[in-house]
Amino acid sequence: MTGGANPLTTGPHRAPARAMLKAVGFSDADLRQPLIGVANTWIEIGPCNYHLRDLAVHVKAGIR
Repeated sequence: MTGGANPLTTGPHRAPARAMLKAVGFSDADLRQPLIGVANTWIEIGPCNYHLRDLAVHVKAGIR
């Protein structure tokens, strides 16, 4: 990360994005932190990927 302002959450033109994030529980302090998304390919019918849902929970906990 190069630092500086987050283009998703800074400036008056990004007020709708901030409002949506605050509506789902983000605080002002949260919005000052980098936003990191965790994606996985978990599905119920694929035994090869069945463990990924639980693994993603641990990854997200480690990031927090």
